[in-house]
Amino acid sequence: MQTRLITAICTPLAEDESLHVAGLEAHLEDQWQAGIAGLLVAGSMGQMQLLADETYRDLIDYCVRFTAGRGELMVGVGDTSFARTRDRIRLAEQFAIDAVVIVTPYLVKHTQADMIDYYRALADLSGKPVYLYTVPGFTGVMLEADTVAALSEHPNIHGIKCSVPWDWTRQLMDRVGPGFRIIPAQAHLIDQLAAWGIRENLDGIFGIAPRLTVSIAEAAERGDRRMAAERQRQLSGLLQLLITKYPLLASCTALLNARGILGNVAPRPLHPLTATQREQLLAEPLVKQAQAGEWMVASAAKTVVAGKP
Repeated sequence: MQTRLITAICTPLAEDESLHVAGLEAHLEDQWQAGIAGLLVAGSMGQMQLLADETYRDLIDYCVRFTAGRGELMVGVGDTSFARTRDRIRLAEQFAIDAVVIVTPYLVKHTQADMIDYYRALADLSGKPVYLYTVPGFTGVMLEADTVAALSEHPNIHGIKCSVPWDWTRQLMDRVGPGFRIIPAQAHLIDQLAAWGIRENLDGIFGIAPRLTVSIAEAAERGDRRMAAERQRQLSGLLQLLITKYPLLASCTALLNARGILGNVAPRPLHPLTATQREQLLAEPLVKQAQAGEWMVASAAKTVVAGKP
């Protein structure tokens, strides 16, 4: 398969909100076995900003161990300020990761000039390749095309993850040079992007149904448009269900747990599903259809880790 699908993974947690190592290993193994090409760890799906510092460090450490050269490993480091993000970069670059991903700072509203200074300064000090991350629906700050174009000239800023409408991403591709990597987050357009020759896509829903996700790109690449469209409708329907009818991360916990991937991926103050909600979710036709194509995953870690679940 030519399309590189990258999963923004969840962060499985134990009851005390330390890292659930067995759950993480099963979650990652599920991605590799399905044919996923890379991982974004501690992105918005991984809820980095809600994790304890020790849990965040453990997450990077064990993701490196469990990846072991099987695919690209990018780590989210973006926080609310230059100093906090700088410290996260210094932590992450101690490990054998491929890149750091820096979401626009949130809480305080910033200008585009602020963003240029911010990213250039962080790229200057980072020992790992830097990727921008624009997700204005979460942070309230949109990186404008002019800003991205200016930042693309920095030698250590290698690309951007675009969690924005496809039209904007497509225009950005025309604006910057071919050496700057633009990674769309377009779970609803896997079939079309693969058919158009757009060879990368990154999203969190891939982690819940990795085999269904991979099968869409495979069908599109071999020219089976009917199958690609049919499976795309399944994945898009599942995503729409999870973001409109149920709490997203609590639902992801229930779906992963149902396949043997243990741990809670919705840290407090997020609440788990009630027993009734969980029963209703697992009985949804779209959920049953998607889950039927995924394998049951062994939850026991291959490596015994003292003091960890």
